[in-house]
Amino acid sequence: MNPSSPRPTTLADLDARARDIFRDIVEAYLETGEPVGSRTLSKRGIGLSPASIRNTMADLASLGLLDAPHLSAGRAPTHMGLRLFVDGLLEIGDLGRDEKAEIDARLAAAGSDLSSALSEASLLLSGLAGGAGLVTTPTRESPVKHVEFVLVGPGQILVVLVFDDGQVENRLVQMPVGLTQSQLQESTNFLNYRLKGRTLSEALSQAVEDARHAEATLDKMAAHLIEAGFAEWSGEDPLAGRKLIVRGRANLLADSKAAGDLERVRVLFDDLERKRDLIQVLDAAREASAVKLFIGAENPLFSMSGSALVAAPYMDSQRRVLGALGVIGPTRLNYARVIPMVDYTAKVVGRLIERRGLNLTE
Repeated sequence: MNPSSPRPTTLADLDARARDIFRDIVEAYLETGEPVGSRTLSKRGIGLSPASIRNTMADLASLGLLDAPHLSAGRAPTHMGLRLFVDGLLEIGDLGRDEKAEIDARLAAAGSDLSSALSEASLLLSGLAGGAGLVTTPTRESPVKHVEFVLVGPGQILVVLVFDDGQVENRLVQMPVGLTQSQLQESTNFLNYRLKGRTLSEALSQAVEDARHAEATLDKMAAHLIEAGFAEWSGEDPLAGRKLIVRGRANLLADSKAAGDLERVRVLFDDLERKRDLIQVLDAAREASAVKLFIGAENPLFSMSGSALVAAPYMDSQRRVLGALGVIGPTRLNYARVIPMVDYTAKVVGRLIERRGLNLTE
């Protein structure tokens, strides 16, 4: 292998010796979380002297696949190296029968409430995979059947949406000062005319825009209520109204030994609070319609924490993507185990939604 050659984009750019040593380094690192030295590799039966291994490790480092963290004598894979390993060398099998049975049983026991099922999915992923579990609630694709504004107390109005699939969503909004019962009814009539038979994504932004310009036929107070009442479902923020369920943050502290590890976990905790950004990252898995892996700086959100995210979409029987779930943790995740686990959990969640017609409660 020529150290001055360009950085490889495929394993074909590495000779057989470099490939074998690179695989052993990454596998040892994923097992222990520690940098790997030449003597450690020679003891693993690689059949080369420590000096020969060191020379190859230096070549791999010059290609950007390895680095030496904390001034250690050992080497650890870079984010680029982990990506090359996952794409070209990682052997991903199926989940064991016991793990599948546990996932099936725990999700089946969650009941008929979708929020409970998704929360359980996040919790079991965090426990089985050793990171934090993430799940996004579904986007709403069923057409609207009925909408209603209901006065429930001083200064508060309940917005009720009923969908063709039988699901119901509610939001409490502040009542505009001086609103009358006739204006409340006018708002309800206006939205039922605009939304009935259309999905939220198709209709809401236009309905709010129509209300703003309907001064000739719609009372200004009613128009204000419509805009306020649907700010969480429509308007300029396409992610509004969706939730991110996070379980298992404590798992991220369990394997953090050095001060540098603890600092990265602190930064990751900050990342987990940026829910809008995390939903957007998980949406990339929705768009791919398959398991997707983000390693460290491949996504700007994780560039400081050096984290990895394995995510997959969950779908209904027509393969319509409803949401996404995954596991986030250090880059030394056990990818061979976590990837099929996330994939299988997503499939089970999709089947439960389809079979039970689970309801999302607010």
